[in-house]
Amino acid sequence: MIEIRKISQCPQVIETICTWHHNEWAYLNPGRPLSNRFEEMQEHLLDKTVPATYVAFSDGVLVGSASVLVCDMHERSNLTPWLASVYVLQDYRHLKIGRQLVMKIMEHVKDGGIDKFYLYTPDREHFYAHMGWRTIEKMNYHGVDVTLMKYEF
Repeated sequence: MIEIRKISQCPQVIETICTWHHNEWAYLNPGRPLSNRFEEMQEHLLDKTVPATYVAFSDGVLVGSASVLVCDMHERSNLTPWLASVYVLQDYRHLKIGRQLVMKIMEHVKDGGIDKFYLYTPDREHFYAHMGWRTIEKMNYHGVDVTLMKYEF
């Protein structure tokens, strides 16, 4: 059974998810230390619409996370907010937990009165397109080819 909770309901997992995110995507944010992720995640505990993080548990085991941020790409700071840090442990990726997390963030954003938001991905354009996200730009970001996508309610 998969259970999805706001990070404010389980703040003890912050260190784990920040470490996951850092290990997975540090190459997209060169020079950004892990300690910055911990500091920034503290604001996610305040139950705001943005920023916010949800985490997924499978039979009580932390297996994934997804966030909504004010800005995830400083080169496009005029676009806000952003879906970010969608991560699921490798052994659980076949269970559609990533999709559940994204849908939960989409519901959270819509309930917060936001009518559109953005993401970028180096390799999961197809995954997001199946949920209604549309490509708005292909670009190089910190030496990596990425796809910038948008979702409108």
